[in-house]
Amino acid sequence: MSVDATELLGYLASALVILSLSMRSVVRLRTISLCASTTFLIYGVLIDAVPIIVTNVSLVALNLWFLGREFSQRGDDRHDLGVSAIRATSPFLLDFVEYHLHDIRSFQPSFTMPSGDNVVSLLLTRDGLPAGLIVGRRQGDVLRIDLDYVMREHRDSRLGRWLYSSHNPVFRELGFTALCADASTEDHHKYLRRVGFTPTGPSERTRYELEL
Repeated sequence: MSVDATELLGYLASALVILSLSMRSVVRLRTISLCASTTFLIYGVLIDAVPIIVTNVSLVALNLWFLGREFSQRGDDRHDLGVSAIRATSPFLLDFVEYHLHDIRSFQPSFTMPSGDNVVSLLLTRDGLPAGLIVGRRQGDVLRIDLDYVMREHRDSRLGRWLYSSHNPVFRELGFTALCADASTEDHHKYLRRVGFTPTGPSERTRYELEL
């Protein structure tokens, strides 16, 4: 049995649908889903199947709308993103850390939950739901960040760029004039540089700071 190019296109579209459903990142899911619906649309045109054409025209439009919504707002003006102070001893926070600890340590392997009166913890949200966590220790007007974590499905939503933007007052409102963090993995180094931190001090290979 021979398989022609049109049939192969249909198989490709099906494979892209399956791949999109395996994505945890919202942006990647929408991007691959857009490729799948576009491929299915071409396939539908080639075999003159009106139901496939109508369905996938709709899916292309929906995926473009969601992706446009994702990237239309500037990184410092994301109305769907938020941050709220939360007690470091909150049962919810401790459960959140425990549940995500394996993923956290793939990024920050030496992380342990700090304790004491100087601990500051901030819950990051996306569309009103938990999306990540900042945990640090107050040292005068400097926040030493022990944990900067965003859940896998939200790592393409530019939470970090929004949080550390000069237009975001959240840290200044808490009385901080600078932030510092230590990187222990290459991914963490890249992330800190990407969101605006700069290497500084005698251990510049690991210590990063951000003036607010």
